Amino acid sequence: MSRQFIVAQISDLHIKAGGRLSYKRVDTLRALQHAVTRLNSLRPRPDVVVITGDLVDFGRAEEYATLRQALQPLQMPFYLIAGNHDERQALRAAFPEHGYLHQQDRFLQWCIDDYPLRLIGLDSTVPGQPHGELCPQRLAWLEQTLAAAPAKPTLVMLHHPPFISGIGHMDVQRLFSSEQLAAVIRRHPQVERVLCGHLHRSIQQRFAGTLVCCCPGTSHQVALDIDPQAPSRFVMEPPAYLLHWWTEAQALITHTGMLDEYAGPYPFFDAHGLID
Repeated sequence: MSRQFIVAQISDLHIKAGGRLSYKRVDTLRALQHAVTRLNSLRPRPDVVVITGDLVDFGRAEEYATLRQALQPLQMPFYLIAGNHDERQALRAAFPEHGYLHQQDRFLQWCIDDYPLRLIGLDSTVPGQPHGELCPQRLAWLEQTLAAAPAKPTLVMLHHPPFISGIGHMDVQRLFSSEQLAAVIRRHPQVERVLCGHLHRSIQQRFAGTLVCCCPGTSHQVALDIDPQAPSRFVMEPPAYLLHWWTEAQALITHTGMLDEYAGPYPFFDAHGLID
């Protein structure tokens, strides 16, 4: 079998401190603890975990301390991306050993070149605003970073989706500079996927010659309602993760896995053949 590399993606943790529930209803901490247990149990185990933003709910130091404690049992390296609920300096302060968070002074943008699949994290946050943007400085860094390794398969990751989903109340807070990002990605065909979060749903779209994959949340999901006037609501659909499996033979394949417990697996066959 050809060389392989497995990336697990979770997103939109919205951790609160002191046992508080998100929106007075959702136990996001317990959901993350369950997700960590689930990821640790996967076989083969993922090589790394990437977490695509909204790590905590209000960007508070005590929330990041709670997040740090909840992530400690993960048995593989993990990499953090900021979302619109995050605060850059509080995030850096909570994870001082994550040196990649200091690759740039102003923005939380980073590149990890230690694996067969190159990992690039972008900072699409706009302080105090729910939507995302990539300014010329951030885009220029991405252009330069991609140009430095044109032959290496790469994941580009950010929080805000660079597309219109049809969920109106979320589309007003999408990535506003999606055309500029597409122009950069299109020039670099080694980009295997663009990964994002924010929408709390599993959504895919063809984008700039590659594929955008949006990850579900670890706890609550945004209601699937593509009426442009639909109210802003969430539902307790089963939480999920994405598993991005890269091999030299087939490049990248993306699976969706459930975080909730479920029955099985059961065999299709017994000693007599296909079970009737």
